Amino acid sequence: MTHDNGTAGGSARREYERRRAKDEAATRASWGNLGTIAVALTPERQSTRAWSSGAIGEERVAAALDGIVGQSIRVLHDRKIPRSRANIDHLVVTPGGVWVIDSKRYQDRRPELRVEGGILRPRVEKLLVRGSDKTALVEGVLKQVAHVQEAVGDVPVRGVLCFVDADWPLVGGSFTVRGVDVVWPKKLVKELRAPQDAVCDVAATVDVLARRFRAA
Repeated sequence: MTHDNGTAGGSARREYERRRAKDEAATRASWGNLGTIAVALTPERQSTRAWSSGAIGEERVAAALDGIVGQSIRVLHDRKIPRSRANIDHLVVTPGGVWVIDSKRYQDRRPELRVEGGILRPRVEKLLVRGSDKTALVEGVLKQVAHVQEAVGDVPVRGVLCFVDADWPLVGGSFTVRGVDVVWPKKLVKELRAPQDAVCDVAATVDVLARRFRAA
């Protein structure tokens, strides 16, 4: 069956354009006849710019994923979660199962794992990016994984955070936090290409996912 594979970053870019137009309209309304000049001189709001950066991150990851698509690897981009305003950036189906991938673009910032507790206290894993606690990103992926797992039943589902343009070390760098892999595009592609036990009917699983999670 032929599916709409989706357009990576499409919904993020549309939201960016909507917010930018709204910001510019507000600036023009405030400055009247000087509105055009004011728009040209007013810096873009960070909250608006973040949507453009997010779209770029999704597009970069999608380009890497689309380069390995074949009979045994299929990809769906920018999928709507039913009864939710949230989207899944990328779904990759391989013989080993489904990969739920959330793209993030944090330029020149290093993702790190921090483990607290252990022997006398409960072990707690946190995701830090340049020292800031970003564990909420992991929790977001885990929610997406739960939606996908419900759709595919016994097929293994794996969550991934893929950081674009981050400050990765020359050696090592990738890690797993709360069961979610934290990687960069080349590392992700390498893992997807690695030999896997064939436990998933790729074509049938793509059909299920494409019906459940429509293109955004």
